[in-house]
Amino acid sequence: MGGVSSEGALEGSTRTPRAEDALKVIGSDEEAADRLHRLLEQALVFAGAAFAALYTPGEDPRLLRLADAAGVPHRMYGVRDVYPLSGDSPVAVAHRTRRPVRLGPDEPAGQAASRRMLPGGFSLTALPVPGDGGGCLLAGTGHPDGFGADARACLELIAEAVARPGAPVRAAEGGGLPPDAFRLAMDTGRVEVGDRILDLFGLDATEFDGKIETLLALTEPEDLPSLMSVVEAGHLSGGERELEFRVLRPGGPPRWLRLCGRLRPGGEGRPARLVGTVADTSTFRSDVTDVARIQRLAAALAAAGTVRDVSRALVAALRRPLGATRIALAGLENDRLVVTVLDPPAPEVWPEVWRTEWRTEWPDAPVRAMPTLAAALREGRARIWPAGGGALEPPLADVGPGALAVLPLSARGRVAGVCLIGWDGPHDFGPDERALLTASAGLAGQALTRARAFDAEHELVGMLQRQLLPRRLPELPGAVAVARYLPSTAGLELGGDWYDVIPLPDHHVALVIGDVQGHNAGAATLMGQMRTALRAYAVEGHPPDVVVSHANRLLVGMESDLFATCVYVDLDMEEGTAWCVRAGHLPPVLRHPDGTTQIPEVEGGPPLGVVAQAAFPMSPLRLRRGTLIALTTDGLVESADTDIDEGMGRLARELAAADPARLGPVADALLGSARRSDDVALLLVRYDGMALRPRRESWTVWRVPEAVRHARRFTRRTLRAWGVPDGDIDAVLLVVSELVTNALVHTDGPVRLDLTLLDGRLRVAVADSSPRSPARPTSVSWEATGGRGVLLVEAMSALWGTLPVSGGKQVWSEIALGR
Repeated sequence: MGGVSSEGALEGSTRTPRAEDALKVIGSDEEAADRLHRLLEQALVFAGAAFAALYTPGEDPRLLRLADAAGVPHRMYGVRDVYPLSGDSPVAVAHRTRRPVRLGPDEPAGQAASRRMLPGGFSLTALPVPGDGGGCLLAGTGHPDGFGADARACLELIAEAVARPGAPVRAAEGGGLPPDAFRLAMDTGRVEVGDRILDLFGLDATEFDGKIETLLALTEPEDLPSLMSVVEAGHLSGGERELEFRVLRPGGPPRWLRLCGRLRPGGEGRPARLVGTVADTSTFRSDVTDVARIQRLAAALAAAGTVRDVSRALVAALRRPLGATRIALAGLENDRLVVTVLDPPAPEVWPEVWRTEWRTEWPDAPVRAMPTLAAALREGRARIWPAGGGALEPPLADVGPGALAVLPLSARGRVAGVCLIGWDGPHDFGPDERALLTASAGLAGQALTRARAFDAEHELVGMLQRQLLPRRLPELPGAVAVARYLPSTAGLELGGDWYDVIPLPDHHVALVIGDVQGHNAGAATLMGQMRTALRAYAVEGHPPDVVVSHANRLLVGMESDLFATCVYVDLDMEEGTAWCVRAGHLPPVLRHPDGTTQIPEVEGGPPLGVVAQAAFPMSPLRLRRGTLIALTTDGLVESADTDIDEGMGRLARELAAADPARLGPVADALLGSARRSDDVALLLVRYDGMALRPRRESWTVWRVPEAVRHARRFTRRTLRAWGVPDGDIDAVLLVVSELVTNALVHTDGPVRLDLTLLDGRLRVAVADSSPRSPARPTSVSWEATGGRGVLLVEAMSALWGTLPVSGGKQVWSEIALGR
């Protein structure tokens, strides 16, 4: 009887028959997306795959796009959502050749760009789906030998099941809908509609191309904002949604339709879908009503994120329908009226007191200058003056000399702002219009309160992120560094991209760039924690692989739902060598002095926070003077229509054409040419080499009675060989005696003395195995037998201090020679 292997798959003796039985249970009568996801899940059970994904040709025939995925998030292993059909990825090669493709850690040839992104010990297998244009099944495993024969047989069964009649090779090619029903894929905008809906839009089934944009183009333009609040995934929340809108008809009035829909959330790798019905309601309502205006305003406010967005939505919904001359939206801050939107925006259109209080882009008027307004805000009720505001104070009367409406914007019992609507001529307010104003004020008050909270959170997180990134980069001996950070253009959320330049002892410098998963306050906070952790481990003196390993274990121990990627480069400024460690991140790009570029084959480990005992191997980099190192996050090189390998190639070409003498303009040009929908961090470092190389000598201090004398003799001999005058040697010998004596008396283990001479400054450093730093005494009495050593070192040194070094410490002193 078969058991379970270490990879979680069934033993070969029973694996394939059981897979066949499981696939038979998944019938073709299931809904397309559900059936596809269940088929992919069988690859996890019977083939022992870590993840399985289906790629199919999309609207662009040059690309293969992800249709669905199951298992561990595929992006953790460098697998992307889109691959060029002409590329060398396993997905593209298998689809073109109609033959299986295997890519593993021991694969000697092919897919060089893809193998660069593949973590060590991980294997991929791509199988073509039978049939013309069926796509490709991609599965991955962490087993060092890849998929065995039985596992590959199971994958072939799954690929065949995907291609059977009724299987959803493309998510929008289903059928069998009721005449008044529709089904919309929120990620692609592909929609399936019943015949009755096509009749209502005046379309023939043979003419409809399956795009939601085709239907939106036939609707009344004024109704588009409310419709977009439903058909755009970013504006839709769970639960039922009901909406009325108009469809344009040639030679006749618009037809009113009612949409009733519900969002079905997607799972891991599965798109969300909006399903529902559309019915004709033209016979039940008049052509234009204030209900439609409220409906459109509610939809616009639902999509408004900031206070400025809320204000503009309310102005757009009220000024033209009401025929108003001017309208203003203002928030209340203490006792002042802070205006966010004025329409029209020209200052001369508004009252004199507003212009005198014009402080920034928008006016800032005191409420005490308008007691009638203050009273309306205290009451929280709309106030209307149909025949003009002549009896009111000038700041209000001049807003509406013919008619005036004051709408307090209240929510949760608190007035958040006010809307002022003015007419130059008399205006009669009917019952419907009064109801419209009251309803609009209630909706806008709630939206304004929500937007204020959003603005406050965004500003807080933005301030946090700005504080967590370096304010300025340090000056480096023998190198120049510049960095850039740009937030995403897709919205106001903040991400976790970061960079850092960390000066280390002995003219080393650590270059770091990383990216935390997600776009929120949690990602920004975790970014700061990771940057601080890497900096702390680096200055402790650990080698690069240990630094990254410590940060990984720290993130795992925090039990966060987020993970991070990073690249850490330890650069030796004296020798021009570097060690690179990659944790699920893009490798560096090197531009050599002759203009050629290189993307080095840097062996990588998994992202930080995924596996506690992961290995992060070090890869050597050799730099010549004038070499440019570029570190970036994937927001610069990847987008919805650009594969990451293609983006890395573009970055290398742009660096080859750049002038490395001017790093600032180079960084700006690289960011300016990026088609970004994600945060971008970029770090450029040009290695120039040190113009003056330091002299170094070291001495291992043995724990013998004559240890201090031997250390002094070594120091004197070394300084005379370097040509240091005898007048300076005595001061140096005193510092050496005190530091070595302190290490021998107060610590155990080995002691090392290092001497470094550079540009007239001598650095004396004594390293021991104790992490405890020497304490500076506050006072020393005349009869005390100890405690003067630190005071003597301080007196003889231009600078002195301690550094952590691999579990111990290094006490150092810098002495200016020739004083």
